[in-house]
Amino acid sequence: MTTLAATDLREYIIGAWTLESYQSSALDGSDVRYPLGADARGIIMYTADGYMSAQIMRADRPDFELGDLTAAHKDELATAASGYLAYSGPYSVTDGVLAHHVDVSLLPNWIGGTQYRAAQIGDSRLELRPTHPVLIDGGQPRLGRLVWRRAHPSE
Repeated sequence: MTTLAATDLREYIIGAWTLESYQSSALDGSDVRYPLGADARGIIMYTADGYMSAQIMRADRPDFELGDLTAAHKDELATAASGYLAYSGPYSVTDGVLAHHVDVSLLPNWIGGTQYRAAQIGDSRLELRPTHPVLIDGGQPRLGRLVWRRAHPSE
């Protein structure tokens, strides 16, 4: 994996990417965990006009009993939300770092903020890591790592 200049990175990321892995580790790199399961699924998209959207979910989320969002029980909604992460907004690129400027998010605390991701690329992959440790898995500061593979509609 390599880091690119801002212009090259911006060109490289345009399009859709599917999640290959999402993991977190202790600050020393040990204790690797999978916050949404080892088989988490996701899509991240970057448009040429400067917008992005990310969706990541636990693959084993249970169906709602009635199949109707408006009739779902509170515990069903809580379970569904706790296994899902979604946000969108404009993005910018500087020195190998993607800045996701959050306009909408499942997490209210992220709205109006910026999520910074250090990016590395190679072999039709995009690796994103938060630029600073984040609170994951019980509120402990951890290092995150997401590996995305370029999406192909025929797959």
